[in-house]
Parts: sequence; structure tokens; C-alpha cells
Amino acid sequence: MIAKQLVRLAVWLVLLAVIFVPLERLFALHPEKVFRKGVATDVAYYFLSSLVPGFLLGVPLAGVAWAAHRLIPAAVVGTVASWPVWLRVAAALVVGEIGFYWGHRWSHEIPLLWRFHAIHHSAEHIDFLVNTRAHPVDLVFTRLCGLVPLYVLGLAAPLKGSASLIPLLVLLLGALWGFFIHANLRWRFGPLEFLVATPAFHHWHHTNDGPAYINKNYAPLLPWVDRVFGTLYLPRDRRPERYGIEDSLAAGLVGQLVDPFVPRAAGRPAARSNETAEIDVPRA
Repeated sequence: MIAKQLVRLAVWLVLLAVIFVPLERLFALHPEKVFRKGVATDVAYYFLSSLVPGFLLGVPLAGVAWAAHRLIPAAVVGTVASWPVWLRVAAALVVGEIGFYWGHRWSHEIPLLWRFHAIHHSAEHIDFLVNTRAHPVDLVFTRLCGLVPLYVLGLAAPLKGSASLIPLLVLLLGALWGFFIHANLRWRFGPLEFLVATPAFHHWHHTNDGPAYINKNYAPLLPWVDRVFGTLYLPRDRRPERYGIEDSLAAGLVGQLVDPFVPRAAGRPAARSNETAEIDVPRA
């Protein structure tokens, strides 16, 4: 079973590389080598992040589904069930996006959560493979923040039929789009960038250019959610120059997985300050 999943993931990795490696060579925002520093660790994260969170999410999501089945009023379930599939999917994408936004934002603002999320931001070179560079605890927490509201509002199981597929569709779209927005591409999309997340939008989330620019652009898919909550930053005439975090993490995969559980020594600096200076937020 595991061997079959590993083969499937390896095939997907090859397909992603066939798509993104040539694009990142031809349209690079920051010229980088294909086999850059840390690429082996990021490949390991690709397999780890594709396998482990699914196992860890099974029990809590089953508990949420069980509770929702007993607590959601029948009128709510019936109303949502009467919606056409396209409307349920659209509503799930928006509701899930808001949940993912806040899960992501809390991962920056709450020091304990930041310990795990810092691994994703420790990458000093951003490309499609960085999408899956994340601690399993970080992934599970953020996904629960996006999926639990779907169950609570009756947009996902325990409804029958297509509703049982909605969480899978939300996660699948987010995963595939994540590779695109992390890609090392200099493309710009004009006004569309304020409607759908792009590399230009998400690269600013990873910037380490200074305290005025960090902790922006949390939404994985819909930038207007950041506009609503006051965290959008997407200038037309600038690009991030530096990525990463100020704190140092262990170089290897095992060390990075263990590091968040190790108590911080007295006086050890936080991985990233949550204080940001005021900056002008571009308008569409």
C-alpha cells in the first residue's frame, strides 16, 4: 500500500518537474540552479507532506463529522443539500479559504504554532517544490482550520453524495495551486492578481526584506480575503529580494521535524517578529 503511494507520488513529482522546471528556467523571477541548496530536503518533504497529514487528519475529521451529524440542525442540512453542486462547491471554497486564512495567520501570530510554520518560511530560495516544505503538525492544524467550518456549516459530510467529495476537492485544488504560487516565475496578471493568488502575491508572503513587509498575503487562493482582513500587499512595481527567516533551523529533515518540540533556550530570538510597520496597501 505504502509502496504504491510512493510510486504514485514519484510519478506526480516527475510531472510537476516537467511542467515547472522549464518554466522556472525560462521565466525565473530569481535565477537559480535546478539542484539548488536544500533541494534534497525539499524532495523528502514532498513525500512526507503528501503521506503523513492524511493519516493524522483521519481521526479528528471523523470526530468532527460525528459531532456535526448530531449537532447540525436538520433544517441547515436540508437547505444546503438542496443547493446545486456548483453552489456547494463555490461556498465550500470561500468558507474553506477563510478558515485556511485564519489558520495560516494564527501560525504566524501564535509563537507555539510559529515554531512549526517557521520550517516552511526557512526556505531561502522559492520555487514550486517549496510548496510541500512544511512540518506535518503545521499542515494538519491549517487544514483543520479550513475543513472544520465545512462540516459545521453542512457543506461537507455527513451529507451524502457529492458533499462527501467536497473536502477532497478543496484540498486537491489548494495543493495543486500551491505549486503554482510558489513557483519561481516573474509573470504578472494585472487585475486578476487581486482575485486569484499568483506567484507575485505569494512571494511577498515569503519575503524577508524587512519588518514592513512580512506577515502579509495569508490566503492560499483568494487574495481578496486578505483585503477584507487588512493584510494584502501587492505592489505593481516591486518584487521581493530576500526570502527566509532570521532564526537558524537544523539543516537536515530529522532535525527540522524535531526542533519545534525542543524548548527554546533563554534569550533565543523568535524565528520571525510578528510586529510589522505600516505600509501602503495597493488598490486594485
